[in-house]
Amino acid sequence: MSTAATSKERILEALRSLPPDATVDDAIERLVFMARVEEGLAQLDAGQGIPHEEVKRRFGASST
Repeated sequence: MSTAATSKERILEALRSLPPDATVDDAIERLVFMARVEEGLAQLDAGQGIPHEEVKRRFGASST
């Protein structure tokens, strides 16, 4: 799908890609996921990301 696809086109494609036995809850879950990914990408584009080392520190991961 083109990166220039409209929001409506992306939504419709996501719904079309659901399995035939998908529920309304499945569709909502897919759309919420897509919205959160887009929000996160917009935050990164705006320079609002958190460096990897900071994430590791916050989650208490040890360096490997």
